[in-house]
Amino acid sequence: MDVTETKIREELARLALPDGGDLVSRDMIRALRVEAGQVRFVIEAPSPAIAQQMEPLRQAAERIVAAIAGVTSVSVALTAHGPKAPAPSLKIGGHPKPQDGPTRPAGVDRILAVGSGKGGVGKSTVSSNLAVALARQGRRVGLLDADIYGPSLPRMMGVTARPESPDGKTIIPLRAHGVTMMSIGLMLPAEKAVVWRGPMLMGALQQMLGQVAWGELDVLIVDLPPGTGDVAMTLCQKSDLTGAIVVSTPQDVALLDARKALDMFATLKTPVLGLIENMSVFHCPHCGGESHIFGEGGVRREAEALGLPLLASLPIDLETRLAGDGGVPVAAGTGVMADAYARLAEGLVRDGKA
Repeated sequence: MDVTETKIREELARLALPDGGDLVSRDMIRALRVEAGQVRFVIEAPSPAIAQQMEPLRQAAERIVAAIAGVTSVSVALTAHGPKAPAPSLKIGGHPKPQDGPTRPAGVDRILAVGSGKGGVGKSTVSSNLAVALARQGRRVGLLDADIYGPSLPRMMGVTARPESPDGKTIIPLRAHGVTMMSIGLMLPAEKAVVWRGPMLMGALQQMLGQVAWGELDVLIVDLPPGTGDVAMTLCQKSDLTGAIVVSTPQDVALLDARKALDMFATLKTPVLGLIENMSVFHCPHCGGESHIFGEGGVRREAEALGLPLLASLPIDLETRLAGDGGVPVAAGTGVMADAYARLAEGLVRDGKA
């Protein structure tokens, strides 16, 4: 049985800390490596004084990982933060730098763009939950919030820390729910508006793709802004995209705009891997009845007409909204919606798309 980083982190999350949280939620696991059943990682304490008290916890972490099926040996080191040097200044935005043709971040196998023709169809919800579902399949997943004017993924993924830059150039991304993530929303105060024209947007996107230390990823999911503007065009033209997924509700007005997104991807020669119908039906929790609030089957018919796969049909769901607002995507848990996203992820992995 293959041992995955995701499984190890799930087990380590069971170790509660005396002052609240656990090793994973407090981001204390460093340098986790799994090779042929051999597991190595470091527990980084907030200070040397606290590290001196954590030996029993280190031993417990070693025991819990050793009990995982497929693990042959475990090595756990204990270290602590040293005094922090002042972080170098890191400027986000600015005009993009010239590049020779489409590029892909080093170590990233595939880039999937998740787009829509209009806002409000749940594109960011789909992006965050798909990323988490793929991570639970054992994939190494990155998530880039390219909706620069309206970044919502920090809230949906429960991340608030500012990414660090050791040299003023490289950006160290954050991790949440097994996913490596980056967003312009992590670099600015939550209430701060991004008042940039096109070149600044393109420069910021170039930075978040090229200067972020993404590491080794099976797939990087890029949550695009709605519409067919500068960011979407830049990603398609300047990045080596594997393909795009288009999200829409069944509503006729949403489909009108989704067709524009599909036409943009066709014009820019970006393969469309399939469509996702979001908010397809509402299941009443009180009477058990169904209501097609935004129409019925519109995205399915559109996919059939275009000869594209319908990757998923996802209902409008209160639990999904509450989970997103709470910073723990519904795909990270159990239940009907978690299963739906798991099936979506399984299909993409099975077809070699993620």
